[in-house]
Amino acid sequence: MRNKLLITGIFFSLILSLAGCQNEHGQITRLSMLNGGKTFAVVTGTAADQFTLAKFPDAKFQYYNGPLDAAIAVREGKADATVYDKPILENIVAKNEGLVILPELLMKDKFGFAVQLQNQELKTAIDETVKELKANGTYDDMMKRWFPKQGDPAPMPDIKLTGSKGTLRLGTANTGEPIAYIDSSNKMVGFDIEMAAYIAQKLDMQLEIVNMEFGALIPALGAGKIDMIASGISITEERAKKVLFSESYYDGGIAVLVRGSVPETGNTSGKLNTVDDLKDKKIGVLLGGIHDEYAHQTYPNATVMQYKSPSDLILAVKTNKIDAAFFAHESLLEMMRSDQELAILGENLYRIPMGMGFNQNNDRLREQFNEFLKQIKANGVYDDMADRWVTRGINDMPVIDNPKNNGRLVVGVVSDKGLPFAIVKNNRIVGFDIEMAERFAASLGKELVLQDMEFASLIAAVAGNKIDMVDSTLVITEERKKQIDFSDPYYELGTSVFTLKKNLAAYDGQSDESAVTSFIQSISESFKNNIIVEQRYLLIVDGLKVTAIISLLSVLFGTLLGALICFMRMARNRILCTIARVYISILRGTPVLVLLMLIFYVVFASVNIDPIIVAVIAFGMNFGAYVSEMFRTAIESIDRGQTEAGIAGGFTPFQTFVYIILPQAVRQVLPVYKGEFISLVKMTSVVGYIAVQDLTKASDIIRSRTFDAFFPLVMVAVLYFIMAYLLALVLDYIGMKTDPKRNRPKRISQA
Repeated sequence: MRNKLLITGIFFSLILSLAGCQNEHGQITRLSMLNGGKTFAVVTGTAADQFTLAKFPDAKFQYYNGPLDAAIAVREGKADATVYDKPILENIVAKNEGLVILPELLMKDKFGFAVQLQNQELKTAIDETVKELKANGTYDDMMKRWFPKQGDPAPMPDIKLTGSKGTLRLGTANTGEPIAYIDSSNKMVGFDIEMAAYIAQKLDMQLEIVNMEFGALIPALGAGKIDMIASGISITEERAKKVLFSESYYDGGIAVLVRGSVPETGNTSGKLNTVDDLKDKKIGVLLGGIHDEYAHQTYPNATVMQYKSPSDLILAVKTNKIDAAFFAHESLLEMMRSDQELAILGENLYRIPMGMGFNQNNDRLREQFNEFLKQIKANGVYDDMADRWVTRGINDMPVIDNPKNNGRLVVGVVSDKGLPFAIVKNNRIVGFDIEMAERFAASLGKELVLQDMEFASLIAAVAGNKIDMVDSTLVITEERKKQIDFSDPYYELGTSVFTLKKNLAAYDGQSDESAVTSFIQSISESFKNNIIVEQRYLLIVDGLKVTAIISLLSVLFGTLLGALICFMRMARNRILCTIARVYISILRGTPVLVLLMLIFYVVFASVNIDPIIVAVIAFGMNFGAYVSEMFRTAIESIDRGQTEAGIAGGFTPFQTFVYIILPQAVRQVLPVYKGEFISLVKMTSVVGYIAVQDLTKASDIIRSRTFDAFFPLVMVAVLYFIMAYLLALVLDYIGMKTDPKRNRPKRISQA
């Protein structure tokens, strides 16, 4: 036991030490230094490898799920460079030391909308819309708003969508601000999103935004899950074989990121008085947020760096990797209450209207909410809510009387939006938005049922009548109006710039000299913030439950399926045997993630099915293919003489198998079965591709609330390890109990 604990300790020490490892090679300072067979980390599903080969024919590639993963691979010395859109790479550089963007662009790039090959009508409508926007000045206005010369991007305009001719489904990914990103109100906005809204308006349709992994966009389009794609997608000849591209609507640039040091531009040029002083500074924005284009346009001489999460953004400011950052004003007010190192620079830059989302066929409920909103604004309830949640930062939910005698009101929310709008406190979702929903439900006499969902799923859920309304700081945009109807605006979300207090010209340097926190104190504080505070451990518990449910049901289904396939594989009937052989070959040769997406996007393309069920089916089918071969080899390893002896002793063939062959086969198959079971548990971490909130997703939620980029990920890694370790112990125990050699001494002693 002590040896196992020692090995465990060494294992996690290695994990922690690897986080700081960096490869010490000479710094690459220009594109020409990447010749000679260098290794590039590229994002799966993008055209980065094609662009790289055009410049460096001898390049080698490693593939990663996202640009941040690829950048980390470069930083850790696993690859020499990564290639991606320049604004997104700038954001990553701001969050990670030891990375720098080469001054030369790899190539210029053109973005286009993509539709199905046969959908020439939609392509024509897209091209006509872009031409009209450029002709009437709207396109230039969009460029100014999304790529301002100073400050953040302007809010999404209110684009009216009637939706009389149905719904236009737009597939997009959280590409990065300002192209397509989730803003501080957890809504998908951006240059592409607004463009798509105008397309839907021209077609007299509602716009439904389907947020998914970038690599899943083209398969989803081919499967008919979406009608078009817009996510900063480069127009390439290879992609043009699978999709039909519109004319280019935006010219971008592909940059190269390598290991190296970035010249300090932080505060050496002076303190900050106003937002105008950011013109030559390093500015941080959220990847996929509404602030990226605004920062680029407003501060053309500044270095704009994109960060994947608020925690990364805040950490970059605190570690002086950037001078300041853009964030939601209301969330900053809450942040300032608990973090004395940070301060808001200047005033609120601009505001974005938010509304509740409703199904387009549910005008009655939308009108009821609009009437309710007018009432609470007239009687002072709304002002009281805003004062408590936003101004004073009181996050206790009031008691609201509700007779609950008129059915249910199912409201889609995102629990990790952050204060003042929505957080999980003591295992209950609270916030300004939540109180609004509770009061509205009470006014209708309905029981409020909150559905905590991925933000990308909200619009699709309400459009498909899975929920009654969306209540999650949903920014009102023309594109979204094509898919759902909005209530009257109930709040205007602000945007501000924050920085370290010591970076402000008005800071006297005397009020907050913070002491260096020890490592043990830091770990203790992280544990408290990520686990104890507001009972966040319950998120982990819920994620564990989902992971456990998928794992156990998949193993059960896969074992039964494997037994059936094994029976078919060993049958004398050649047809059954052939079917089993083909099944095993296909399933064992198909990656489980590919299988998972095929089942969800292709097999159940037109079926409304719980993603957890899809996960169980996919993992069970994969597990069953391996289990069937385990069973077969174990059974065939038993000497046929034992079968003959059993039959000679009066047993039927079935009894011989059950009482003689099967126990011996089980003992032989357990060690291999254990390994496959543990592998399946770890593989369930990919279920986020089909919007299942498992253990890995729980860590993402906690990170978004605590802004701790390290502890939640390590915590989840430890939990997966513990699950695998305990599972191994249980299966080892079963193996010992079924081993006659271990039981024999006990029977002798009893005699």
